[in-house]
Amino acid sequence: MDAISRVPAPVNEPNLHYPPGSPERAELEQKLVELQKEQVELKATIGGEQVWGRGGELTVVQPHNHAHVLGVTRGATPVDAKAAIKAAGDAAPAWRAMSYDDRGSIILKAADLLAGPYRQTVNAATMLGQSKTAYQAEIDAACELIDFWRFNVHYGQQILRDQPIANTRGIWNRTDHRPLEGFVYAITPFNFTAIAGNLPTAPALMGNTV
Repeated sequence: MDAISRVPAPVNEPNLHYPPGSPERAELEQKLVELQKEQVELKATIGGEQVWGRGGELTVVQPHNHAHVLGVTRGATPVDAKAAIKAAGDAAPAWRAMSYDDRGSIILKAADLLAGPYRQTVNAATMLGQSKTAYQAEIDAACELIDFWRFNVHYGQQILRDQPIANTRGIWNRTDHRPLEGFVYAITPFNFTAIAGNLPTAPALMGNTV
């Protein structure tokens, strides 16, 4: 496609307030019940596949109720890290070759899904895993991450559009923003869902593998 596209203008995602009797409160309460009934297998994703780490087994509990196990995982080992690095390198050429519009479309679709069908799932998971209130989870896990994704695509396009304004006669100066060499290692916080979602996706949007 040769069109010079324009990303839809982003707006801040409105906060839901969860008053008694509201649909969002009922949906959130239902998700809290559902998530507490199961123990999630928290596997690593390497090369697009869900795999167990080769380290020791770890249990993930509610910070406010250590007797309640939310899920199980296994620690990663140097072997797992090397496999992830190789997978990032293998995926890099195709991901870098994808147009910014196509990468941005993926991020915007994720924002729409988080704003819609997955909103209360991520809010409930944040409440159970980080001991946050409904409103704290709404602001962090839903609204802020949705805003990160939508505004990132908008500002990323602005970065790419920003070109040299002066040219010598007969010469067209242009700036080509390229992904970093290698891969990006994103260490996410355990207690901030929005930042945990933004740290790996922002460099990925700009063509990096993470």
